[in-house]
Amino acid sequence: MTGAWNRSAALALLGFLAAVFLAAAVYENYKRRKMYKKIDAMLDAILHNDKAYVPDLQEGWISLLAHKVGKLQDKMSIEISRAEREKEQIKQLISNMSHQLKTPLSNVMLYEDILLDKAGLTTQEQKKFLSQMKIHTEKIEWILNSLFKMVQLEQDTIDFVVGSHSIKKTIASAMSTVYEKALKKDIVFRMQDFSDVSLRHNPEWTAEVFVNLFENALKYSPDGSSVEILFQSYEMYAVIQVKDQGIGIPKREQQDIFKRFYRGENAGAYQGSGIGLYLSKLIIEKENGYITVDAKPGGGSCGF
Repeated sequence: MTGAWNRSAALALLGFLAAVFLAAAVYENYKRRKMYKKIDAMLDAILHNDKAYVPDLQEGWISLLAHKVGKLQDKMSIEISRAEREKEQIKQLISNMSHQLKTPLSNVMLYEDILLDKAGLTTQEQKKFLSQMKIHTEKIEWILNSLFKMVQLEQDTIDFVVGSHSIKKTIASAMSTVYEKALKKDIVFRMQDFSDVSLRHNPEWTAEVFVNLFENALKYSPDGSSVEILFQSYEMYAVIQVKDQGIGIPKREQQDIFKRFYRGENAGAYQGSGIGLYLSKLIIEKENGYITVDAKPGGGSCGF
């Protein structure tokens, strides 16, 4: 009797343990399925760009996983927004390039057609059209070079080295570049006499800033006028002003003229692309400086 009872008890215990293990397995399977459903829901949220949400935040590592998924989504959202902005910028850039290049390209093609059909053209007329072709070809080259430099600066893809260099030498380099244009309009450069100092800048790029300022001064100023270059050195910085006697800039436009491809209302009668001042702003900012303007309509402009 005792042996039979012991066998019955052992079988009952085994049955109980089997039931416990089976219940545990069922419960574990239930938890695993529940976990898979939550993970699946989080993955679906990522794929559909929805916010991942886990109702039961008491489950420690699931909650931690949900937190990490949330951070991942935030990072992805930032990257997507950045990519969308860059895509829009590229579209805008292509559109503006097309607009800027359309006129000079059309003119070059027109002059080419005229020159190819030489019937009735005198030698003098041929030279005139060739000269016009050269002007528009140079304009195309300038626009493309400026756009290339602009993209380099915007995307930070160049090794922009800043060091201590003579500021007079940089200004003189820029003046020599526009010298012939000044002669054609009989415009005189008047540079304030000042002791040369070494300022932290990139001579090549900063010379381009002055070239842009000088060319604007020459373009919008009347024949026989003058362009002044003033210099003031302070303990921590220096101020360089370029003053002209041109058409001036309305107050409401003075912050806009440094925007990409912006052209003022009173600049329509003059050739331009709206790139030069924006490019100058990018360069000066690379050197931890700033550029601004003070001008009145009809009273000239002062860039510094």
